[in-house]
Amino acid sequence: MADREQPVTLRTRKFIRNPLLGRKQMVVDVLHPSRPNVSKDELRSKLAELYKSNKDSVSVFGFRTQYGGGKSTGFALIYDSNEAMKKFEPHYRLVRYGQATKVEKASRQQRKQRKNRSKTVRGTAKTKGVEKKKK
Repeated sequence: MADREQPVTLRTRKFIRNPLLGRKQMVVDVLHPSRPNVSKDELRSKLAELYKSNKDSVSVFGFRTQYGGGKSTGFALIYDSNEAMKKFEPHYRLVRYGQATKVEKASRQQRKQRKNRSKTVRGTAKTKGVEKKKK
């Protein structure tokens, strides 16, 4: 992991303090001339120390590396508290940061097949949806 020792520069712009959602939001420019990219985990810890916050209340997303490399641009949200983050942040991002558990459900195709099978059954037997009517 020699890449982690290479220097990385963070620049923030379009900084907005959003008191209704209890957060600071900004566009982050990451300069990484000698590295292919920078992990979101590393960016979260650097932004947390830069803004004197907890790493668990920082959310980064939407990073795109410029053509030719060396610079990435994305978005960062720094919440005032973990409660505000849990309240306003989308569930999939909370799962990404380990603050929520992923809801396990059947695949989209299986759910559609189950729905269509239940259409063929009449009456109260729709809970299973697999038994066909006998002729």
